[in-house]
Amino acid sequence: MAPGIPAALERPHFIGIGGAGMSGIAKILAQRGAKVAGSDAKDSATAEALRALGATVHIGHAAGHLADDATSVVVSSAIRADNPELVRAAELGIPVVHRSDALASLMDGLRAVAVAGTHGKTTTTSMLAVALSELALDPSYAIGGDLEGPGTNATHGGGDIFVAEADESDRSFQKYDPQVAIVLNVELDHHANYASMDEIYESFETFVGKVVPGGTLVVAADQAGAVELTERVRGRSSLDVVTYGESETADVRVHKITPRGLTSEVTVVLNGKYLTFTVSVPGRHYALNAVAALAAGVALGIPAHNLASAIGKYTGVKRRLQLKGEAAGVQVIDSYAHHPTEMTADLEAMRGAASDARLLVVFQPHLFSRTKELGTEMGQALALADASLVLDIYPAREDPLPGVTSELIIDAAKAAGAEVTAVHDKAAVPAAVTGMAKPGDLVLTMGAGDVTDLGPQILDHLSS
Repeated sequence: MAPGIPAALERPHFIGIGGAGMSGIAKILAQRGAKVAGSDAKDSATAEALRALGATVHIGHAAGHLADDATSVVVSSAIRADNPELVRAAELGIPVVHRSDALASLMDGLRAVAVAGTHGKTTTTSMLAVALSELALDPSYAIGGDLEGPGTNATHGGGDIFVAEADESDRSFQKYDPQVAIVLNVELDHHANYASMDEIYESFETFVGKVVPGGTLVVAADQAGAVELTERVRGRSSLDVVTYGESETADVRVHKITPRGLTSEVTVVLNGKYLTFTVSVPGRHYALNAVAALAAGVALGIPAHNLASAIGKYTGVKRRLQLKGEAAGVQVIDSYAHHPTEMTADLEAMRGAASDARLLVVFQPHLFSRTKELGTEMGQALALADASLVLDIYPAREDPLPGVTSELIIDAAKAAGAEVTAVHDKAAVPAAVTGMAKPGDLVLTMGAGDVTDLGPQILDHLSS
């Protein structure tokens, strides 16, 4: 029987309905029968998909878009207080619901798996969602990216499992009560909300503390922050802790990761038995994401050999080393990486998958605060490429900071011996890449902003 719809979400209005997190919740509510409406800054395929489900989607933000009979206004932390629809909600006395509270309410009555960590959440959530779907368990899921297979970031399933990406950036993941929590890694990020690693650890401890009694924490055994978190929470009587990774002490131990071009073959030791399966994307970090998904599925009571086979059906998530196409003998691949650890992992993965190819990167820094704190490390990561073009900072929700520009990254990259060039006009990138690229090269568009739009443009320019 389908879960009900909370009264506050019977006629919700989403501000920023086209966003990855917001659209997923809106889709699930529409599929459950809610009368969904919302607005976004620009039209998109996501907006069209929502309309196909019966949602009303306005383009642009205006007070008049908010219906008087809306039961709530759903917002994310990115929505500013002066948004005209939010101001109108206050005038009408319509309750404002944070995205995380809406998602938490969708999980009520279901066995929830919440996937957290500084990196890898979207991929791991997707791998588990795909595997459970392949096993005909019909899960519900909410993911921060579109699956290549089902082609969506969220769905309402008829089964009793709900898999969700849990966002630590604004502490909203503390709202969930999962049966299984996955923590992939713990690093300092989101500098506008966290001042220190101690604050990060405290936030993750609160998240882990919300696991239901008798539930399971699946946590990385190799990453320093995750190990520290494990030491802080281990011993809580109601929590079963399962570690995974390449460490000899891991409960689910990675025996071997074998690159196979743009895929990997992974062998793990689980309960004393060897288990081998395929991961459809290259790189050690994606292989470890798959092992985390495997461990979580086992914690739900699903046989490991069934899960391993089903995880092999995962074909990727958009923007996670997604092949956009090939032209003039040059492959163009898109990466969402925007933190130095993610950048390094994706660049190393591409090096391992095509060791003879030249790797050219078009990088767009994301957020002024992140660039201020991690610009040096970003530049050092770019030294793994043969050559890079660095765009201006994508501001997203932030205002500029004095003295914080892409030059911080460029200077660090040059100091690390990288060949790097500043490009201030995005429109100039396709021609610049065409002038650099030769047959056999790989071009990686990288960043969390609108750099992803350049992939098709680069391919068109290469073809002309």
